[in-house]
Amino acid sequence: MLWPRGVDTRLFHPRAVDLCLPAPIFLSVGRVAVEKNLEAFLDLDLPGTKVIVGGGPARNALEEAYPEAIFLGEKHGEELADIYAAADVFVFSSKTDTFGLVLLEALASGLPVAAFPVKGPRDVIGDAPVGALDHDLRNACLAALDISRQACVEFAAAYTWEASARAFIDGIRAVGAVLPGRDRAEQPRFVA
Repeated sequence: MLWPRGVDTRLFHPRAVDLCLPAPIFLSVGRVAVEKNLEAFLDLDLPGTKVIVGGGPARNALEEAYPEAIFLGEKHGEELADIYAAADVFVFSSKTDTFGLVLLEALASGLPVAAFPVKGPRDVIGDAPVGALDHDLRNACLAALDISRQACVEFAAAYTWEASARAFIDGIRAVGAVLPGRDRAEQPRFVA
């Protein structure tokens, strides 16, 4: 069974925040490293502002090579949640991530996703109308501008940490129900 990840929807949710930057704001959050393929995002001709949140070994070189982009460094907690809520599109340029919890944080904040149609984004978004997956990342970014922010929030509501814990306990119960050599009285009991 697949055990779903979760997102703290009490922290990541829509709110009125203004970063005082030209709109639309295209946001990327994560480790600033070669494997994140950030150049694919930073090279795009997009209206508005490109914002990068995170630190890592490629930050200095990328900040120097792309002076028109805004690099905010590492952010956490409410400050990070505010940045998500202030953006218009979450851009996930990695082609190698297996999941990407940042996708759920963005969606919970009401932020549509633009990404390549690769494993991580396909696994999280699938066919849901909360992201634009395209081999042309610019097309995905522009298409994501038309996606309902409310649809993103509703989609992320199924990925709370409570739902993740419930799925884990249900999986344990299912395994316990089929353990050989144990009668019902010996089966483990779990309370959800």
